[in-house]
Amino acid sequence: MRLGNRTSNDFIQNLNIKNEKIQKLFLEKIQRVTNPVTIQVMLGDATITEQKTFDPESVRSYYENFNKNLKDWTIQEISISNNEDLRRIFIKFEIKEGNYLISGHFSLQYHVLLFYKTDQRVIESQKELAKIIDETKNKELQRSDDGDQIVLEKLKEMGYKDFDHQKLFEIFFENNELREQIFNGIEEKSDVDFQELSKRKTQLVKELDNLLIETYQTSPVLIDDKKLITGEEGCLCTFDIEFVRGGIKEGLFDPRKISKSIREKLESRIDEVLKCMEIE
Repeated sequence: MRLGNRTSNDFIQNLNIKNEKIQKLFLEKIQRVTNPVTIQVMLGDATITEQKTFDPESVRSYYENFNKNLKDWTIQEISISNNEDLRRIFIKFEIKEGNYLISGHFSLQYHVLLFYKTDQRVIESQKELAKIIDETKNKELQRSDDGDQIVLEKLKEMGYKDFDHQKLFEIFFENNELREQIFNGIEEKSDVDFQELSKRKTQLVKELDNLLIETYQTSPVLIDDKKLITGEEGCLCTFDIEFVRGGIKEGLFDPRKISKSIREKLESRIDEVLKCMEIE
């Protein structure tokens, strides 16, 4: 049973009121720890611009303080899900009273945007990389033309005049020495060290990756499970009560059958969470 759902049961209605207070406090806390700051970043075209971001570590710190203050509950470690540009940082906690289990879930979902640092090295690396790509492309075309000529000349030397692609494949497959001679001839005729250029290109790409910085954005609104799954920004604060029978959790039960003593304990547990939320 999800707290917040409409019901005519007085006990659940009372828990719903407490749940609303917890959600309000959670939203206020998240708004505070995700209050964005403005930083300067560089776009791919070297343009300097301003970008708003927040620090996810502030959310983690808030969760850690909450976990520290919530006694007796079973608390899962703080988790972060990473799905490309969408991330979620969340905690789950639960406690059992009699045959009833209360479970809570706090979550913040946010997007990650990548920019370059405002570093001159970004521009220098991009220019060198573009030069290598252009040079490699042009020289590859030239090498391809030269290679075709070398292949034809070598085959003519061996007495081959008329042959199709299948025959050419068979010649190269069966004659390792000829294949090596032709490849070596192509490399010797080239005035570019393609292996060295490829190595340098890899180094530059890695260097540019290291010059990237992540920025984070979210929306200070409460969302539900459906919006969480569809990737909307925002925070989730939910509580569920389940009836446990034979190790099986049941979400549908009659709250009128909960004994007075268990009702009091369940309400007390929700109050514990509320008290933790009120701690600065």
